[in-house]
Amino acid sequence: MEKQSIQPNYSNTEDVPSNIEAEQHLLGSVMVNNEILDEIASIINYEKFYDPIHKKIYEVIENLNSKGMVANPITLKNFFEKNKGLEEVGGVEYLVKLTRFSSSTKQAIDYSKIVHENFVKRELLKISTEIKDETLDNDEEKSTELIIENAEKLLFDLAERGTFSQSFMKFNLALDQSINMAEQAMKSDQGIVGVPTGLTDLDEKLGGLHKSDLVIIAGRPSMGKTALATNIAYHAAKNIQAKGLKSSVAFFSLEMSSEQLSTRILSEQSRIKSNDIRRGKATEEELGRYIETSRDIYDLPLYIDETPAITISTLSNRARRIKRLFGLNLIVVDYIQLMRTNSKKNDNRVQEVSEITQGLKALAKELSVPVLALSQLSRAVEQREEKKPQLSDLRESGSIEQDADVVLFVYREEYYEEKKQPKLGSIEHAEWQSKMNDIAGLAEILIGKQRHGPTGNIQVEFEGMYTRFKDLSQ
Repeated sequence: MEKQSIQPNYSNTEDVPSNIEAEQHLLGSVMVNNEILDEIASIINYEKFYDPIHKKIYEVIENLNSKGMVANPITLKNFFEKNKGLEEVGGVEYLVKLTRFSSSTKQAIDYSKIVHENFVKRELLKISTEIKDETLDNDEEKSTELIIENAEKLLFDLAERGTFSQSFMKFNLALDQSINMAEQAMKSDQGIVGVPTGLTDLDEKLGGLHKSDLVIIAGRPSMGKTALATNIAYHAAKNIQAKGLKSSVAFFSLEMSSEQLSTRILSEQSRIKSNDIRRGKATEEELGRYIETSRDIYDLPLYIDETPAITISTLSNRARRIKRLFGLNLIVVDYIQLMRTNSKKNDNRVQEVSEITQGLKALAKELSVPVLALSQLSRAVEQREEKKPQLSDLRESGSIEQDADVVLFVYREEYYEEKKQPKLGSIEHAEWQSKMNDIAGLAEILIGKQRHGPTGNIQVEFEGMYTRFKDLSQ
């Protein structure tokens, strides 16, 4: 007997993306073989059906299945005996008629994809309508920038739903990923799978910066937090460029302008004091080297956003846009305490910072990239004899310690010792000078927390005049 479409009553279906036949075939297949639900669970749910009665039927099927009960026309009958929507298409007999459309598991998966695609198209129409309504709205509080950001967020969320991804993974697939990561580490020249920092000993300890991780660089002012973050961002971008990858690094600089940041990188790479360039004190040879270096790094895949007091939602939207357009390998945020949340009611700064760090961690997981965020430390460091920072110094900043996967502290003993200079000519001065000679140009990166591996201290060189960290010379 030839199968014919049982067409319920619809109005204006030709104007709305939908495929009623695909919905009917899918429902019929699932009622005949409930095991198909497991195969299509990552693609579809009841909300993606267009027809209201189909939506309801599938919702009941899902509920029965979740309780371990069989879902077929007999078990569904009790739920629909007085349903007016079903009565319009033939009553409970419609459920039996749907089973005539049953097909193989493979065909059912194909039908579920068709239903999903039409759902996405309908959502796109909704988004376009929402953009139109917001654009024509005379609400002065809604700037065009906010409208664009909202639209980008809606589109990105929809695009992610279109990947058929699921929130859980069978253990054997997780094991495959672990093996793949180990193989990549073996093949890597540096023996790392994460984004390389450019510092050998730090990469050795961390294995690079890992996807989905929130990495915090913390320290008191003048320790070199921004310098370290800039060095890492440059090295990551250079690594992308060298490998010819379609990806990039996003640097959100809330304190420094893009010009200041690029000058730092140029000074670091050309080994010319940026202050000499600014004051016109560079020699012709240095200026030539400065220009030549700029040509070498001109096409670096590094994007700088200098928006001051950026909100976590705006930062997230812009990061999504960069990933969509250029690919994304690393996000750097300088620094957390200069960020804001969208909530106007939030007067508690500790709670606000907590909301920001939670947002950054969520963004790292969503985009599957490491987020490197800088943080100030409490003044408690200055009030004790031992100046080396510790995790407790982060506690005043909300949930930073809790949300972070890795916490790095930058510490330069030279900075503090310099302030203790005794009277010139005294025995104490001679001892002080000897110590200063020993620690000059040295810095420590303290790994205060690491979910994936050991903590510990790493000694590196710091060239203050070029704001550059590098491996300790042998």
